[in-house]
Amino acid sequence: MAYVIGIDIGGTFTDAFASDESGRVAATKTPSTPPDFSRGFLTVLDELAGALEVDTAALLANTHYIVHGTTSTLNALVTGDVATVGFLTTRGHADSIAIMNLEGRYAGLGSDEVQDMVLTNKPKPLVPPQLIREIDERIDHKGHEVVALDEAGTRIAIRELVAAGAQAIAVSLLWSFRNDAHERRVGELIAEEAPELYVALSCDVSPRIREYARSATTIMNTQVGPRLRDYLRPLEAELRDRGFGGSLLVMQGSGGCVDSGDAPSRAITTIGSVLTGGVVGCTRLAQALGHRNVISTDMGGTTFLAGLVVDGEPVATTSTVLNQYQLNVPMVDVHTIGAGGGAIAWVDPGLNLRVGPRSAGARPGPACYGEGGTEPTVSDVDLLLGIINPDNFLGGRKKLSKDLAAEAVRTHIAEPLGLSVDDAAAAIYAIQNAQTADLVRKVVVTSGQDPRDFALYAFGGAGPMHCASYAADLDVAEVVVPLGPTAAVFSAYGLAASDIVLTAELSSPSNFPNPVEDFNGAFAQLRSELDDRLGAQKLRFGNVTYRNEVDLRYTMQLAEVPTPVPAEAVDTAGLEDVTTAFGELYERLYGKGSGFSEAGLQLITYRTQAVGELPIRPRLGEVGVATAAPVSSSTRQVFLDARRGWQAADIFDYRDLAAGQELKGPAIVEAPTTTVALPEGCIGRVDRLGNLVISYTKA
Repeated sequence: MAYVIGIDIGGTFTDAFASDESGRVAATKTPSTPPDFSRGFLTVLDELAGALEVDTAALLANTHYIVHGTTSTLNALVTGDVATVGFLTTRGHADSIAIMNLEGRYAGLGSDEVQDMVLTNKPKPLVPPQLIREIDERIDHKGHEVVALDEAGTRIAIRELVAAGAQAIAVSLLWSFRNDAHERRVGELIAEEAPELYVALSCDVSPRIREYARSATTIMNTQVGPRLRDYLRPLEAELRDRGFGGSLLVMQGSGGCVDSGDAPSRAITTIGSVLTGGVVGCTRLAQALGHRNVISTDMGGTTFLAGLVVDGEPVATTSTVLNQYQLNVPMVDVHTIGAGGGAIAWVDPGLNLRVGPRSAGARPGPACYGEGGTEPTVSDVDLLLGIINPDNFLGGRKKLSKDLAAEAVRTHIAEPLGLSVDDAAAAIYAIQNAQTADLVRKVVVTSGQDPRDFALYAFGGAGPMHCASYAADLDVAEVVVPLGPTAAVFSAYGLAASDIVLTAELSSPSNFPNPVEDFNGAFAQLRSELDDRLGAQKLRFGNVTYRNEVDLRYTMQLAEVPTPVPAEAVDTAGLEDVTTAFGELYERLYGKGSGFSEAGLQLITYRTQAVGELPIRPRLGEVGVATAAPVSSSTRQVFLDARRGWQAADIFDYRDLAAGQELKGPAIVEAPTTTVALPEGCIGRVDRLGNLVISYTKA
């Protein structure tokens, strides 16, 4: 029996999903194990084998590939636990990473933060001056050599960086995206002078115009590349020792995976690894359910994530901001706030009640875990409001303490605000739902979309407990809670259901439309590069498809819009179609009449994405059809709506439900790894795949 496995490591839990060729699936979750997350990876494999009723060696021996969503690169950047990097750049340009294109102070900040001139500032430069060396060379903007590379001087610079303590070297020369010859030669010189060092060249990592973002991307890639390599190598060695003969794949922020051997060379692409699995899972499930537009909402233990699927494809962005540094990293556009089940509730000096972004994490966890946590979290509140069954958490594997949860809320929230424990818990629940609803609304509206055109998918361990409340005022078409074995491990399912995705870029600014032969030639060059990389993945693909796009803008304006281009060669009429598509996309993003076609267009960057479809894809089997109305297993008092207060809710065991059955709120559905809350006014219908589809009755 051939298996595929997805393993998603979050800040609080490590989730795993497995499927075989017959459609049999299994899932499990265990607490994450910081700082050595690989221990949780191996533990969850053992538990997954148990769920499949095989031993771990047999499971691994029959697994074609494991797709891993890892936090190692993102954690390294956020905590500063990165390699010491030396930086080589063109003479006269050492200060570029300190000047930060004049955008460092406000990059990634909200409008209120940008206006606070006193409390905002640029982050420190990515590399200190003593680890930067300038070298003599110059390629001009057309790609012609103006000054030859000073190889002797470059060797001296490399030796100086090594002597200064550099553990890795990043190279970003001024016009390397137009002609990479000098940068390639610098890479060869480093290999000769310091063969033990990790090296990243901007022409490989980010061959895109604009010096600062290209250099920042290359440097941050170099900071985390050695960490990712040192995490993956022993993990893969351990898997091999245990009998794994398949491929270990690593999820990227772009929504596809890459071979673990290739991942460290472009480590920066994995920073969104743990954020995108859920969106990929939504894309696959939407294909089965016939939804073209989906809002993906994932509430785990640490964060709440929101992304979009539009016209059947995840919405992506060509760049991102991390710690106020601008990075050229194509990623699925996922927005996040610190509002997971472990989000800590607190009272600020003005006696305002806040929830998050700080989290109790996996250690010590919420107070109700009894692992030493004393601060109140969203999970503690869900327990106190009757949503979570204290005897059925993680399928009964962990017992929760209401007394510890109540003490945490009383001490930190109720007494400082003069509230009862019940009222304090209800207030925390309301704030949590309001701020998650605000993020979803922002994600949809700022992308130029209407929530009424979307279905909302809710998953993660905590998502189903809150989704009916945070989706209520969005007026979405319906809410879908993926249940069955994917209930609280939906992101891990998305990993297992992903494909190999590789991206190549070429910046070549020109007026648009440009000559057809130049246009098609650029994409042919990118496709050839991707074909070589696909061959290096050491995998057999069911099919390979290509997606082309160009970044276009109105002449001399700043807003560039990635615009789709047919995968095949285009003619003059095809270029006109691209122009039309750009105008439509621009108006969708910035408003009708906002375009300025009289200015003409400029093409900035060509981009091609290759998708290698993996031969085995998880299938979600259909559930039995109902022959009778659902029967509740019990009732209990729950608090789901401040207008109605405490109510008696019917409790249903998910395993007793069948397709076609309907549940009316107030009701609670308990699955082995999550709980679904249905407030009064909601109807939950079980669909053919076992998902719970929530709709709202008219008031």
